[in-house]
Amino acid sequence: MEWTFSADVFAWGEDGPSWRFLRLPLDVADEVRDLAGEPAGFGSVRVHARIGQTVFATSVFPEKASGSYLLPVKKSVREREGIDDGDRVTVRLDVAS
Repeated sequence: MEWTFSADVFAWGEDGPSWRFLRLPLDVADEVRDLAGEPAGFGSVRVHARIGQTVFATSVFPEKASGSYLLPVKKSVREREGIDDGDRVTVRLDVAS
């Protein structure tokens, strides 16, 4: 199953280099959770993501505050696609098998 959605890039962390994430829409997060079944590790789910022309493998991580998942956006992806904090990007996402 594949989802396409748009979300804003945001920084997490105040000191030193910060991580950059996108928050999955709740309806997508619910479907990912249902499809993934029993959570691994910290509840992370392995996924494949595409932003622009860049495809990458990573994991989404549960965020208690929102009830959604956070998708980390690697520095190499941000640089290749010209993404800055606050940018709204379109993502294609599927759960890795």
